[in-house]
Formats: sequence, C-alpha cells, structure tokens
Amino acid sequence: MIREEIIKLIIKVIKELQKEEILPDFEILEIHVEHPEEKAHGDWATNIALQIAKTAKKSPMEIAENLKSQISNLKSKVLEKIEVVKPGFINFFLSKEYLQGQIKEILKQKEKFGQLKIGKGQKVNLEFISANPTGQLHLGHGRGAFFGDTLANILEKAGFKTTREYYINDAVGGLQIRTISDTVTTVSRLPEVIFTPGELPYYSDYLKDKISIFKSSDKVISAIQEENKNFIENKLKIKFNNWVSEEKDLYQKNKVEKIQKWLDGKGLVYEKEGAKWLKTSEYGDIKDWVIVRETGEPTYLLSDIAYHKDKFDRGFDKIINIWGADHQGHVGKIKAAAKMLGFKGDLDILISQIVRLKGGLKLSKRKGEIITLENLIDEVGLDVARFLYLTKSLNTQMEFDLELAKEQSEKNPVYYVQYAHARICSILRKVKHPTSNIKHLTLLNHPSELALIKELIRFPEIIEDTSRDYQIQRLPQYAIDLATLFHQFYRDCRVISGDKNLTQARLALILATKIVLKDTLDLMGISAPKKM
Repeated sequence: MIREEIIKLIIKVIKELQKEEILPDFEILEIHVEHPEEKAHGDWATNIALQIAKTAKKSPMEIAENLKSQISNLKSKVLEKIEVVKPGFINFFLSKEYLQGQIKEILKQKEKFGQLKIGKGQKVNLEFISANPTGQLHLGHGRGAFFGDTLANILEKAGFKTTREYYINDAVGGLQIRTISDTVTTVSRLPEVIFTPGELPYYSDYLKDKISIFKSSDKVISAIQEENKNFIENKLKIKFNNWVSEEKDLYQKNKVEKIQKWLDGKGLVYEKEGAKWLKTSEYGDIKDWVIVRETGEPTYLLSDIAYHKDKFDRGFDKIINIWGADHQGHVGKIKAAAKMLGFKGDLDILISQIVRLKGGLKLSKRKGEIITLENLIDEVGLDVARFLYLTKSLNTQMEFDLELAKEQSEKNPVYYVQYAHARICSILRKVKHPTSNIKHLTLLNHPSELALIKELIRFPEIIEDTSRDYQIQRLPQYAIDLATLFHQFYRDCRVISGDKNLTQARLALILATKIVLKDTLDLMGISAPKKM
C-alpha cells in the first residue's frame, strides 16, 4: 500500500537524520499519513514534524524541510513532488509513473487485489443478528445482519479466519420462550375468543397462523426458528458457520451449571436477599448483578457467561458481538465476566442503534407495529436494502428512506454504483477480444484518468482501516466515490477511439476499475450487474 511505503520513507529518513545528529535520538512514534481535504495539498500528507518538534527541540518547519530534503535525495519513483507548508505539514504528490504502474498490479492480482495479511490468520468469532426466536426478523434486525455479514467479509479479506455465529435464545426456562408458550396455550384454549395484535405478549397475525397450523408451543417455536433460518440463508444470502442453541448447547450440556459452580468456587458470587450476585463491580462494571434469582432460576447473564466461556474455550483470538440497542446495559457485565474468566484476546461489543422508516413508525413489539425485514426486501430488493443499511455508522440512529430506495435513477446510490459496473461491461462488449494490454499505460495522463487510478489504489487502505475500526459505512462511500470518478472519466475520455494504443491503455484502466468495483460490491453482498 502506498500509505505504508510513505511511512517507511519517513521512518528511514528520520533514522538517517538521527545518525547525522540533525535530529536527536528518540523512539519514533506512530506516524499519521492521511489524504488532505484539499487536492491542491497533494495526495498524502503528514504532521510528523509537528509531532516531534518538542522532542527534537526544533521548529516544525525546520524539521519538515530536513525531512523533505532527505526524502527527495532518495529519488523515489513513487513520488513526483514533496512540499512543506505552514505550520509544518509535509505534502506528497504521487508520480504518474507510479500510478500508471498500479493498473498493471491490479490486473495481475485481479480479485486478490486488496487482500491483506494483517490478520495473520487470527481466529475471529463474529456473532450477529441473534434475534429472539419468537417471531419474524424486523426492520431493526437488518442493520446487524448486513453489518455483520459485511464485516466478516472484510476481516477475511484482511487475513483473519472468521466464524459467523448465530445465537438462539431458546432456553426452555427463558422469558421469551415461556411467554410465547403461554400465549399459544391461551389462544389454543380459547379458540372462539378474538385476540388482537398486542393484546397478548408476542401475539400477532403471524403467530395466529402458526398456532392454527401447529397447535403446540414447541412446534410453533420450532417452525418460527426454521423459517427465520431459511429466510436468513436463502433471502438475505447470509451463511452462518454455527447456529448455537442456548437450550441444546448450553443447558442440556450442563455448561450453565458448570459455570455457576466455577464462579462460586472462585469466590466471585455472594448471596443477598435470597439471590446470588456476581461481583462484576470488582472487574470494571458499574455494579454487581444477579445470576440466580431467589426462585433458583438462572438469569440471562449466567447463560451468557456460559456462552462466552464456550467461545473462549474454542480458541478464538478475537470475539465480536453485534447487539441491539436494548442490550447496551449488558456490555459492562460481559466485559467484566471476560476478565473473571481470564480471556486474553479481544472482546469487542458493537451496539446497533434504532432503525426507522422515513416518515414511518418506530418499531414497537408491544403495539404490534412490527415492520418485517422480509416485507422490506420484497419492497426494495436485497441489493438496495444492504447498501442503504450500510451507509450509516452502526452506533447512530438511522432512517431508511423508502422513497429513495425505490428510485431507479442516479439519485439512488445503489443504482448509481451498479450502473458504473454495467457501463464498463457495456464498453467491453463492444470490443471483440478485450485484453489487459499494459504496454501503453504511459498514455494515461488525463486528470480524470489519474484521479480514477488514485481512487483504485485506495482500496487496500479501505480494507485495512475498516478491519481495524469496524466503520463499515466507509465501504459504500468508497463505492460511490469510485463510481463517481469512473463516470467522470467516461465523460471526459473516450475509451474506444481511433488511437489503438490509447484504446488499449484505457481498456486496461476500465478492466482494473471493474475488478475493484465488483470486489467492493461483493464485500457488501451486493450484485454487480452486467446490464441495467
């Protein structure tokens, strides 16, 4: 990646300046190299001179000039120009030769372009969706579903070994299962009574149909779980590696009982008011929490600890949980439990905030106002739904704009991006034997050509940054930016012309664009149409 190359150059010249005693010896801190907001300030910029000025006891401008001079002496083929601007920023301009050569690299690597090794094969467990098994997935579940699936793709691209996992809260003694069982029993015993959605917990027309078919609560619950699984796999196109049942995999295997005994044995539990409390406050949480009620029933916290112990035992280096907004208060408990259990890996818990339809109602199970995810997919299509869900940061509330989602024009960002791919395919169909001829890449000198190449080579950085901070919205924005620059290139530069050499060079450029654009869409689980 070009960012890494520039960072290595900076480190190299700092060490040289230290050897020459122009700079004193000090440990080189993290070096930030970023894209300037204004294009006139170069392709990359660093504030390293400002960072080390106090330690070096020199002005930032003097340090920046020294760094510039040393880097210029190296005569790197990557850089065309370096400039220093007040109060001490160093701006880097990439050379045309380097940019032209990157087309060759993309065409050579194809779909492996952007494949990184930063994950070093570490094992990641990514748990997402994990909806209560009491009804259909609703509008809110779509956010965690598409975010989790895309994050898994990105982590794999970055060199991690990712396991997608769905946790089914189906413990027989759990509140959701008991409540739905009571509802089924009530409705079955009073067949002549007309219940309305919301009158009984979890009661809806959907559940009413299930009760009329299956009669018993066990069969109703099994049918709901099976339908959700089929919907996720076949309609959402999300394939989980593991489906973990709270009842079968934890309770029936005595893992909940075992973790309770372990916590007791370690002196981490005390009794108060007839209940058993866990000393989570001693491990960073705001207070202690009940793990066994005065009735002797375990709380959700105890089974969740058992579940995480099971994850830890499976040898994952990193565990990522994506939970709904109603689980915000559960984060501290599980992080405290991880410390108790001595987990040495990373535990990241991401909270998915509320989703509303623009101009629609906030989701409310109690009022029966549930907008199902299946209804939404049927209305706008999977591609549009995935893209629009991913455009907002997970930790911010979002409105799903139904009118925009149904728009078949450039106003719709999904249409705009997919049309760029279809347009490339259309151009390539006009050429009998489109090849990635790289002999004439030096002819790519137009500003629109160079701008497109600069955007293409950002792709590996998008993968790296997103694999580190999980800001998935960076990916759809990159797709939009790439499509925009391709459309501008198409407007400014005729691909197929009387100049055969230039035609071959531009065909190579759009082939490289097709590779990166399709890979970007693939990571989001969105199709790359050849015609529109």
